[in-house]
Amino acid sequence: MTGPADAALLAAVAIGSVRGSAALGAARWPRRSPGAAILLWQALGLAGGLAAVGALMEIGVPPGAASVANGVTRVASSAASGRLFTTGQSALPVFLRLISLVMGLALLAQLCSVLVASSAMVIRARRRQRALLALLARGDPKAPGALVVDYPAAAAYCLPGLRSRIVVSVGALDLLRPAELAAVLAHERAHLRERHDLVVLPFTALRRAFGWSRICADAHQSVALLIEMLADDRALRARPARALAGALARFGTAGCTENAPAGALAVSGAAHEGEMAARVTRIMTPAPPLAYAVRLSIVCAATVIVVVPVAVLLLPN
Repeated sequence: MTGPADAALLAAVAIGSVRGSAALGAARWPRRSPGAAILLWQALGLAGGLAAVGALMEIGVPPGAASVANGVTRVASSAASGRLFTTGQSALPVFLRLISLVMGLALLAQLCSVLVASSAMVIRARRRQRALLALLARGDPKAPGALVVDYPAAAAYCLPGLRSRIVVSVGALDLLRPAELAAVLAHERAHLRERHDLVVLPFTALRRAFGWSRICADAHQSVALLIEMLADDRALRARPARALAGALARFGTAGCTENAPAGALAVSGAAHEGEMAARVTRIMTPAPPLAYAVRLSIVCAATVIVVVPVAVLLLPN
């Protein structure tokens, strides 16, 4: 049965997720194992949103409900049948519960709507970019498997999706040596193969919805950098470290960190010079990844963080 204890637990998870996000953003270990860190970022974001919504709903559902989901169903059924208020019952507690329930539903609707809106925006941007590429891009033996556009500034990016594309500019072909270009293409293929765009999308949506929140902005920036580092690691399985580091250094020196269109992922996607330098340093002087036991502990912690609010919301207590 629902009650104050469940509401307090959900509130604690929501607050803990916020504080955990702040601590994770300031930590140094994520750069040693970006995949584990991204998983933890996702868990904190999902658990924080579910717990915040659930805490408000928990207060709003009537006493005696088996779960939050059951309580919401009971309120909707009572409202539809006109039995929301019973004879002799004080109206104030009912109104307060309804306000809390409506706030929870409104927060849930906002989180879902910004995710849908961001997805639609990205899809439209990619559709426009593909239409332009169909008119302006061409193949080039210097960049096998990629499209080349006549753009003087150096740019290299990918457009994920059902018709994924890797795009490089003439400026990039002129700037990069053959080995460096091959490393850049391997980096972009890693983005496409592992669908990193789907990983960063929820954090982009949160940043747009809560632009005033420093935590959301830091989360988006941290995840975007970790995704680039993860793609770096995948590229290094097939290409020399010096080639990829050299390409990043050339992009950074040329000031080419903001040339990817909306909806794309770029090899130089970390726009700040400090982040580019951190990636180059990490490639040339790599720190050992976290031990397997530590990574397994992170996976278990991420699972528990998400399971707790889901269980409180859906399962009978």
